[in-house]
Amino acid sequence: MAGGELFIKDTEAMGDKAELAHEEVVQIVALTEEEKVLERKLRIRIDALIMPLVILVYLMNYIDRNNYAAARLQGLEEDLSLSDSDYQTGLSILFVAYILMQVPSNMLLNYVGRPSLYLGFFVCAWGLVSALTSQVKSYGGIVACRFILGLVEAPFFAGVLFYLSKWYTKKELALRMSIFYAGSLLSGAFGNLIAAGILNGLAGHRGISAWQWLYIIEGAITCAIGLVICFVLPDFPDTWRLLSPEMKQIANRRLAIDAAEADVDEAGGMSQVRGMKLAFTDAKTYILAIAYMAITGASGFQNYFPTLTKTLGYSEIVSLLLVAPPYIFMVVWSLIHSHFSDRFGNRFWFFTYPIPITIVGFIVFMTTSSFGPRYFSFFLMIFVFTMNGTLYSWIANAIPRPPAKRAVAYAFINSIGNSASIWTPYTYRDQETPYYRTAMGVCIALQVLAAICAITLRLLLQHQNRQLERLENEDITLTEKEIRKLRKTAELEGIDIAAARRLQKGFRYML
Repeated sequence: MAGGELFIKDTEAMGDKAELAHEEVVQIVALTEEEKVLERKLRIRIDALIMPLVILVYLMNYIDRNNYAAARLQGLEEDLSLSDSDYQTGLSILFVAYILMQVPSNMLLNYVGRPSLYLGFFVCAWGLVSALTSQVKSYGGIVACRFILGLVEAPFFAGVLFYLSKWYTKKELALRMSIFYAGSLLSGAFGNLIAAGILNGLAGHRGISAWQWLYIIEGAITCAIGLVICFVLPDFPDTWRLLSPEMKQIANRRLAIDAAEADVDEAGGMSQVRGMKLAFTDAKTYILAIAYMAITGASGFQNYFPTLTKTLGYSEIVSLLLVAPPYIFMVVWSLIHSHFSDRFGNRFWFFTYPIPITIVGFIVFMTTSSFGPRYFSFFLMIFVFTMNGTLYSWIANAIPRPPAKRAVAYAFINSIGNSASIWTPYTYRDQETPYYRTAMGVCIALQVLAAICAITLRLLLQHQNRQLERLENEDITLTEKEIRKLRKTAELEGIDIAAARRLQKGFRYML
């Protein structure tokens, strides 16, 4: 016991010195009041140019990815002689390529070092692939185009996360990511509205089918936006000509301050290999990955949304128009949902309350045939999208440090989550129209799985919070097991034992 008490005193003394040093560093580099005034102007300038551009691209990203579902109602299957399984393969193959390209994309972005050219190039690339998809004549052609589309779309999301982190502090980034994610929901509404307009006005024009016009027009728009990104999107503060030298200096300093406050020296010796080891030995990584896969699979109906609304008995144009209201409703609801989740500092309840709502929606759709209940079920099913934003925030709090561990965990969770989009399309079988009971049953099972993951994660975090509270109690003597754990943390993260204990101080996992 004496050894444990001596260890406590030593670590407390070393921790106090480290905290004093940290306070001195922060005091030296903190922005002055005059600089904070310029910082507010800088933030407004960044918000006015960068955020609208990346949201616009994200909107087109989802439109080009999901126009496959709208094209199904415009004669794609008939023109290409696709069977039900052929269509499903074309849907899932995109996500195979999407997952394969995640890690190479980040490596390439770091090598290029020019986000404007990098992102702009791939935006133009997927716009070109989308436009050329209009010329395919067979099953093999559509599968090849969908695979290539997944390859060239994959760099965008990971690239934008990296890009925005070069402009915004962590506190600022949370709100911007919530607004950014709303772009994917808006795409569900506007993409199908565009498809309805094309079907109404251009079907058969110049001998070209409606689904071909859909790919041509949306692909051309995306290419134009990609060119704008290449020439208008600033790379980094140092190279943005619209910023004065003072603003450039503040832009760099405030990010340096933010990084210093987040990870003073704890992650200085952290390599990617060590980060990978930490991520893959943390049970939370796997729980979050399974939860993400579950909600991604449960939201797979978005790839069949126009097909599902077609079961209401209306024309193709009306069926496309009926997709928009649920998405627009969810854009508003998800922003309110995320605001209150942050305000109350809670993730578990905001992750779980949509689960019974979505399950009711799936049950109503698979058991009723009248218009009112079936259309209302879409507004219930779409609550699954509120869970995405909550999960992103929960990941950041459940795996907060070190950065190398967090980076690997994000990549792994994203890959496992998107894998659900490879196999869930095969559960939507034409012979089960209009109820799609197999698909709805799978969605219900996946939501139950998500609930189990949330409960398991909450119990685990409560246990770890009790351990953190014990480590902070100066009146208790650490056990040999706790001392060994701190030593292991210090060894893995490349820090001393005092810093390892200081990592725990004042921190609690958000439940």
